[in-house]
Amino acid sequence: MHVPPTNPAAPTAPHRRRRSKALGFAALAVSLLMAFPTARSAFGDETGEVPGGGDLGPNVLVFDPSTPDIQGKVDEIFKKQESAQFGSDRYALMFKPGTYNDINAQIGFYTSIAGLGLNPDDTTFNGDVTVDAGWFDGNATQNFWRSAENLALDPVNGTNRWAVSQAAPFRRMHVKGGLNLAPDGYGWASGGYIADSKIDGQVGPYSQQQWYTRDSSVGGWGNGVWNMTFSGVEGAPAQSFPEPPYTTLDTTPVSREKPFRYLDGDAYKVFAPAKRTNARGTSWADGTPEGESIPLDQFYVVKPGATAQTINAAVDQGLHLLFTPGVYHVDEPIEIDRANTVALGLGLATIIPDNGVTAIKVGDVDGVKLAGLLVDAGPVNSSVLVEVGPEGSSGDHAANPTSLQDVFVRIGGAGPGKATTSIVVNSDDTIIDHTWVWRADHGEGVGWETNRADYGVHVKGDDVLATGLFVEHFNKYDVRWSGENGKTIFFQNEKAYDAPNQAAIQNGDIKGYAGYKVDDSVTTHEGWGMGSYCFFDVDPTIRQQHGFQAPVKPGVKFHDLLVVSLGGKGQYDHVINDTGSPTSGDTTVPSQVVSFP
Repeated sequence: MHVPPTNPAAPTAPHRRRRSKALGFAALAVSLLMAFPTARSAFGDETGEVPGGGDLGPNVLVFDPSTPDIQGKVDEIFKKQESAQFGSDRYALMFKPGTYNDINAQIGFYTSIAGLGLNPDDTTFNGDVTVDAGWFDGNATQNFWRSAENLALDPVNGTNRWAVSQAAPFRRMHVKGGLNLAPDGYGWASGGYIADSKIDGQVGPYSQQQWYTRDSSVGGWGNGVWNMTFSGVEGAPAQSFPEPPYTTLDTTPVSREKPFRYLDGDAYKVFAPAKRTNARGTSWADGTPEGESIPLDQFYVVKPGATAQTINAAVDQGLHLLFTPGVYHVDEPIEIDRANTVALGLGLATIIPDNGVTAIKVGDVDGVKLAGLLVDAGPVNSSVLVEVGPEGSSGDHAANPTSLQDVFVRIGGAGPGKATTSIVVNSDDTIIDHTWVWRADHGEGVGWETNRADYGVHVKGDDVLATGLFVEHFNKYDVRWSGENGKTIFFQNEKAYDAPNQAAIQNGDIKGYAGYKVDDSVTTHEGWGMGSYCFFDVDPTIRQQHGFQAPVKPGVKFHDLLVVSLGGKGQYDHVINDTGSPTSGDTTVPSQVVSFP
């Protein structure tokens, strides 16, 4: 949960809140899935081989322009998912190329909507893809875990509303108008992420506390509250931090867009975009993007009930992985040790490790693409939930890095969960592109020791790049960086709300663990557009010595840092190390360091 800024920028004219039509429907017709080939046995045939391809199950709904009552079917999913923050249902809504008229697809929890063209303009809505916050009284700070991808929108009133917070990517979208990132009524919001998208009109953040936009094109940008960061964005506002708080990089050093499903004639495939260097603008601006097209029969279509043993056998056999919407329990790690393997989740597919195992282990190999997955900690403590490369990895992957995109981690909230470290990156050159790593501050199984999780992300590999790093509420360091030549473009952090007292967070002679810590041994590191916030509501007298900690060396550089005391619940003494003014009193005003050292 996020506390708002005291004076969010907002228009004075109220707007009427959109509401679900809430049309009653019986169970959705399985016939929507008829376009997918028929599955063989889910767990292999008499030869013991794991089959590739197959249908994607009842929670992937495929529409074409002739599908009857599309609006009613989409509304029925939204009615189920609008407020199901910790529910177990997962859905993917997929639209074949064509034009769809008079659509308002409202998107709730654990729902992904996507076009099935190779280009976003192949699938056009004369209508909207909407996220609002009516379920939470106009407060969008808990609009998590949903996505929109690969569609063109011609909004009914000229502006599409996408009022989200963390873990709600807006990728590969073309909005033929404006984009409003605030809820109806312009209440609180704490997002967010846009990539590989074109917004013809202006983006209006209004009350959004922070936002990161990468490799896109915008017609304009309306305002900023605390931290608005851009890299490789045509039309982005000029660098001006801290007033207004814009951090703008002309290009993104290295990027690779998330794999996506598409329809090639009558055949379903997955497209894996190529790596880009010094990218600016969308990957699809000049037509067909560069990359690899992979037929569906080269994927093991993973369905609920599949075991880690079968998943691993599929990878060993040479198959990629396509996780259908659902919740998966694994009693041993999913191991991806083959170069260039794609492991793609649909509809926020969720993996829960049992008995304290690691959920996913990636080998020290080239080009693994891990995307669209939520890893939920189990009740038995896992030492690590996601491990990229084994300890001591040393392979050079600069030409073909492993990437994590929309890989989210949750500890508690949906139930009991514990993990010592959420994500460990040992492999060099890894790209971490949009992750929200969250020790829950609300929901079930929440408490200082109940959902204990000391560390969020620990980077040990060299030359690792993070673009869009959201990490919150860990008992000790939220991010620790031990590898050389690391880079982070945009960081959003909140320290753990539920620290019981000052002694509980004491770090030797330092008051509190930094939100972002660079090891003393590191000689080269750089970060842009990075904020850490505190809200110690259990003990508001707690003082946090700094949001950031790093060695003072010529090669260690930070640009546009800030810390914020939310509502005066706890205070920061400094921004980084002993540099930067303290936060003060009960006013939610950031303390800022434009650069360090």
